[in-house]
Amino acid sequence: MEFLNNISIGFWVLFFVYLAFKFVRSVRVVPAQEVLIVERLGKYHGTLHAGLHLLIPFFDKVRYTQTLKEQAIEVQPQICITKDNVQVKVDGILYLRVIDQEKASYGIEDYRFATIQLAQTTMRAVFGTLELDKTFEARDSINHRIVQVIDQASEPWGIKVNRYEIRNLTPPKSVTEAMEKQKTAELNKKAEISLSEGDRDSRINRSQGLKEEAINISEGEKQKSINEAEGKAKEIESIALATAKGIEMVASSINSAGGKDAMKLQLSKEFIKQFMHLAKADTEVVLPMDLANVQTVFESVAKVVDSNKK
Repeated sequence: MEFLNNISIGFWVLFFVYLAFKFVRSVRVVPAQEVLIVERLGKYHGTLHAGLHLLIPFFDKVRYTQTLKEQAIEVQPQICITKDNVQVKVDGILYLRVIDQEKASYGIEDYRFATIQLAQTTMRAVFGTLELDKTFEARDSINHRIVQVIDQASEPWGIKVNRYEIRNLTPPKSVTEAMEKQKTAELNKKAEISLSEGDRDSRINRSQGLKEEAINISEGEKQKSINEAEGKAKEIESIALATAKGIEMVASSINSAGGKDAMKLQLSKEFIKQFMHLAKADTEVVLPMDLANVQTVFESVAKVVDSNKK
């Protein structure tokens, strides 16, 4: 009897503890950026947002907890085959947000898993339409295409895909080595072209410089010859003018009083002076007989002067 009483007491203790637990669980405080999906008797009843909420024990039950924050989901690496049959390993990051908590809870079993699978299949399909060289340049278009496809397919799931980013795109080692060799060859080609163009420009510049130098030298020689010719012409002109003026003055002096005698005297002195310089110690001079007679020379000079005067 005592044993049965102990069992009855334990049962009621456990029953009251269970009731207390249920009543405590019926008071829910929902944090910010989270929602609770509540079912009443197994049927969707409502969505609890941030704040304090009271549930009916034994009737209401929190079935799902959904977050309203943007979620970053890692898409595991996978092998994609490009249009030119090259295998590349690709992974990425998917950013999404729950916008309809009821659809996200009842529209699909696991929207995160479904979204990842859809992103991977879409990525394989997009890479199959591109060649390897284009995949590196078309990352933005690939990301946009994946977001577009997932966004259309995930509308019944109550989620919104904001963006997708390819994180790593790794081709095979052999392809990487071939690409590096091709890049090196292109760089060497550009370097050789640049060097040849530089040498060509240098040759052109040097030839133009030599051409301009030759033109400048010829112009300088031409101007020099012109200046020398003009100088000689002016010199000859000056000498001619001076000679003419000297002759004119001599003629004027001869016509003046005593001019004839002065002319004879001057010519006689010049004759004697030049005659003294003719013979030297090591020189033999043969002269006409008339030159030995000074009087004859004076008379000859007088005849020349008279002839010039006339």
